[in-house]
Amino acid sequence: IETRMRKIIKEGQRFSRRAVSDGDALSELADEPYKIELIGLKGGAHDVAHAAEGASVEVGAGQLTIYDNHRRDGSLAWKDLCRCPHLPTTKRIPAFKLMRSAAAYWRGDEKNKQLQRIYGTAWETKEALDEHLHRLEEAERRDHRKLGRDLDLYSFPDELGSGLVVFHPRGGVIKKEMEDYVRQRHIEEGFQYVGTPHISKEGLFHTSGHLPYYADGMFPPMEMEGASYYLKAMNCPMHNLIFRSRGRSYRELPLRLFEFGSVYRFEKSGVVHGLTRVRGMTQDDSHSYVTREQAPAEIKHLLDFCLGLFRDFGLDDYYLELSTRDDSKPDKFVGSDEEWAEATAVLEQVAKESGLELVPDPGGAAYYGPKISVQCRDAIGRTWQMSTIQYDFNQPRGFELEYQASDGTRQRPVMIHSAKFGSIERFIGVLVEHYAGAFPPWLAPVQVQAIPIAERHAEYLEKIAARMRQQGLRVEVDDSDDRMQKKIRNAQLQKVPFMMIAGDRDVEEGAVSFRYRNGEQDNGVSVEDAIARVTDAVARRIQV
Repeated sequence: IETRMRKIIKEGQRFSRRAVSDGDALSELADEPYKIELIGLKGGAHDVAHAAEGASVEVGAGQLTIYDNHRRDGSLAWKDLCRCPHLPTTKRIPAFKLMRSAAAYWRGDEKNKQLQRIYGTAWETKEALDEHLHRLEEAERRDHRKLGRDLDLYSFPDELGSGLVVFHPRGGVIKKEMEDYVRQRHIEEGFQYVGTPHISKEGLFHTSGHLPYYADGMFPPMEMEGASYYLKAMNCPMHNLIFRSRGRSYRELPLRLFEFGSVYRFEKSGVVHGLTRVRGMTQDDSHSYVTREQAPAEIKHLLDFCLGLFRDFGLDDYYLELSTRDDSKPDKFVGSDEEWAEATAVLEQVAKESGLELVPDPGGAAYYGPKISVQCRDAIGRTWQMSTIQYDFNQPRGFELEYQASDGTRQRPVMIHSAKFGSIERFIGVLVEHYAGAFPPWLAPVQVQAIPIAERHAEYLEKIAARMRQQGLRVEVDDSDDRMQKKIRNAQLQKVPFMMIAGDRDVEEGAVSFRYRNGEQDNGVSVEDAIARVTDAVARRIQV
């Protein structure tokens, strides 16, 4: 197929557009049963959204168009339905590649005939195509689903259901280290740690306003003792109950609540993807309750906090996105025009003052308020949405939240939602791909692999390993029957940052050969120096 495509490109066939009536199209394409079906299912003149699935790309709505391919002598080589636009000539297609083919049911319905779908990619230059193919190769090499299996980090058992993950011991280490550090940083930034249950009565999500807008994204309700209960899909309603549990004074604001909250969202099975799109997740979720005057400073504080965390985890290339409401769909959002204008202006001001690139996202706001999101680029340039900072004037009203102001009056706070990573699971998936599984020592499941050259050296390394474990380091001793080179190879495949190798001379001198993940090795290193190298790298959270 590629060979035939190159021949057509070399011919320099020209494309020309014709507008045709439905009747003329049906007549011209009488031998094309699938095209005829699409013409019969096309939407009305202003109804692209309701055109049949698979029809909108080729027929859209309203006037039909056919594109003709003309050879250099003017003869017709091919014609087909298409909405346009086209390049003027096939000569303008300098670089392409067909990637794969797969069976596909006509119009996505398994009751229809099965056809073959061919996937391809086209670029403006051969260099751009080569770069794209290299990125695809890198993405495949870094795929967190494959690395999760290879490194024994996590799995997705069929018995649990789609989008539900279990962390194995090594993956559990990464998750715990991440949570411990993030909890510590939240406390340092003035947040108070709280905990909430996984389920709630239905009424809570009516009060918060979520059910009318978000019910399709939640698991179905459970009926118990005459009441309907939902698995929570968000933590904010429960944090509102904590705020409301007693009287609040302006002296307590900003009041910052934080938890690792387990939430459950009914993602469609077709979009569930490894750790980056799951149905059960742990959110690093915080809510700041502030006066309207405090909102700009709090949003800046949250943004600086988010960016600092990303740098700590090795992500330092990012930009901001400002999501606002779609004014043409007022039924999709709550609140007055004045409230939306104020909230949007505050977020935009903070975003611009950060000096980062700011990309508008019209219509992308949550129903209750606009948001800033931090978009991070990973090691191969892919963009991931990470932190969100959302301005909410709706839920404080719904929950009737109040604080006593300095003049003794009762005032309503503003609520600022913030999830630094979106979810812990998703962030782990991003980091696995960013580092290609080679985590910096402070996050690595195994920080040091001790390798005895012979069985008689294992006891010596076990004593060193015990000393290191007392200092909180994660050390394993490979006492298998494998040869030394195989043990080194195994440690490299597991992407262990450091190796300590010991033979007779090392035992005599109280030393080890200290080997790095990249293959560099220092021989005759004292045990004290070896331990210091590891503890220093862990303490400084550097990559090796």
